[in-house]
Amino acid sequence: MSSLEVISKDNQKIAVKLSGVPLQYANALRRVCLNGVPVFAIDTVDIIENSSVLPDEGLAHRLGLIPITTDLGRFNEPSKCQCQSEAGCSNCKVMLVLDSGDSDVTRTILSNELSSEDDSIKPVSDKIPIVQLAPGQRIKIECYARLGRGTEHAKWNSANISILTDTDKEDVKVLTVESTGSLNPEQIIISGVDEVSNRLGQFKDMIDTIEE
Repeated sequence: MSSLEVISKDNQKIAVKLSGVPLQYANALRRVCLNGVPVFAIDTVDIIENSSVLPDEGLAHRLGLIPITTDLGRFNEPSKCQCQSEAGCSNCKVMLVLDSGDSDVTRTILSNELSSEDDSIKPVSDKIPIVQLAPGQRIKIECYARLGRGTEHAKWNSANISILTDTDKEDVKVLTVESTGSLNPEQIIISGVDEVSNRLGQFKDMIDTIEE
């Protein structure tokens, strides 16, 4: 009988004991927890003004790597959204804006200055540095975040680490997952189990089609 038991967990990390789970399935769950669970990340950046020393591409890259809190119950992946639009809609895209304004001192722009149109979709921390501005410099941007998976780009990884370790029992493994902060660790495990199940179902349907 296969079972999954939580050994330890906190806001960032969870460890679960997998008993009676074949190695190939346990490893599939490990990989899915790392980069197969959808999370939000900034995907498109419209730069209205940028007089900082950081090029537009560098600024967009830094914004994309800021972990964003995620609500999987309210939003859809663009490919699965009913709008089927490249522009997206309120069910699959969230806009965040940042206007540093003018300053006469050198200061560091932090993630807390990103203002989201949805309170549940925002940077996981207020203290992530984006760019340093000298007196007279300014940035003004509009960003659009969407759900994605780490298999597309690392900025959509749901976990920092996802490792499988052996125990003194042959049929017992321990899966440890550390979240980026976009989802809590327990959500990653639950969504990972669902994703593996869905993929196995799709594979079975493919086999059945071939046999017919």
